[in-house]
Amino acid sequence: MNPPGPPQPGQQPTPEQIQMMQQQLAAEAQRRGLTVPQYIEQLKAQAMQQAQMQQQAQQQQQQQQQQVPINPQGPPNPAAIAVANFLKAQDLKPRTCILDEKRKDMFRVKRAIRALQSTAYVKARSKNPLLPEVTDRASAENTFKLLPLSLLALRVSKVDPSGHEGHNHAKPKRVKGLWTVRIEQHQETDDDHHYVWLYEGSQWKTKLYAVGALLGVIAIVLFPLWPLVIRQGVWYLSMGMLGLIGLFFGMAIFRLILFIITMFAAPPGLWLYPNLFEDVGFFDSFRPVWAWQETPEDIKAKKRAKKAKKLEKAEKRAALAKANGKAKHVHDHEHSHDHSHDHHDHSHDHHDHSHEHTHEKPSAPTTPAPVNSAPQATGLATPSSGGMVQRTFHASVEEADDE
Repeated sequence: MNPPGPPQPGQQPTPEQIQMMQQQLAAEAQRRGLTVPQYIEQLKAQAMQQAQMQQQAQQQQQQQQQQVPINPQGPPNPAAIAVANFLKAQDLKPRTCILDEKRKDMFRVKRAIRALQSTAYVKARSKNPLLPEVTDRASAENTFKLLPLSLLALRVSKVDPSGHEGHNHAKPKRVKGLWTVRIEQHQETDDDHHYVWLYEGSQWKTKLYAVGALLGVIAIVLFPLWPLVIRQGVWYLSMGMLGLIGLFFGMAIFRLILFIITMFAAPPGLWLYPNLFEDVGFFDSFRPVWAWQETPEDIKAKKRAKKAKKLEKAEKRAALAKANGKAKHVHDHEHSHDHSHDHHDHSHDHHDHSHEHTHEKPSAPTTPAPVNSAPQATGLATPSSGGMVQRTFHASVEEADDE
């Protein structure tokens, strides 16, 4: 009789096969100098380690498929420049960030992919053949990857601006709403990733400003060669500006002296043009003309008045919403009540009409009148053959709906 072999996949082992496997495990454990339970635990640990290694290898393969390495060599691709010009012309809702202590524009990948899949890109591609064709999400991502390949835009991530690692630098001042970012090594194209623009676009404005500044410097240097009338006009204008600046400083000194005097003579003190140095418009800086110095009690009273005003507005909105709800409920109730009354009146009229017809005397047979195909107006009388006019009853629109 042949010894039982190993069980086939999906087949339940027989008692002989189970006994044979136990003997093999005991022999293998004895050969390694372990007990059977210790050998089983070792096999489990090896199987778990192999499964983890396989899972890590699969994740690395997926990341390598998604990641795009940075290639700083060579000039920018013309297609990448065309894509960058198109995306910069779109509304990607960029936000300002800090990269290497410089302000840059940052945007999200999903808005760029959405712009590449829009009809505006199709129209732009019909005018510019350098733009690659985009048919689906994969082609849109490949088109977007042209930007990091040509160093026109790179993926960044937020970092803590508190200080460098391993150094005891002072904590820099954090600007509210501005991220401090750093460039990531791998340029992935997930929807929630952020990219920063390194491409400045066309520099014609910068060049125009530089030419204007150069012409201004040359004009100032050649001031002695200007015509006499222009030089006199510039002199009068400069004197007027200096007079305005002197008047402003004089007014600021005078209001300070006035406040110091009134602070002791009539506390809490009087300010002339209290909004002069406030962050308001030009004309609001001179309104009101004067005001008393605010005390802590005045500030608290102003806060209480502001809070009470907010509560009053909230109560008014709640009362208005409640009144609108009641009016709507009453209107719906009246509408249903009127509808039931109309239906009752219609049934009463219909009963009276049938009662009158039962008490009518039978009339003589009449010859049928010629059929008139033209539509008749509702409620009009139609002549009969005997010369008598009998009113024909037509159902109105409301009655027909009730029926």
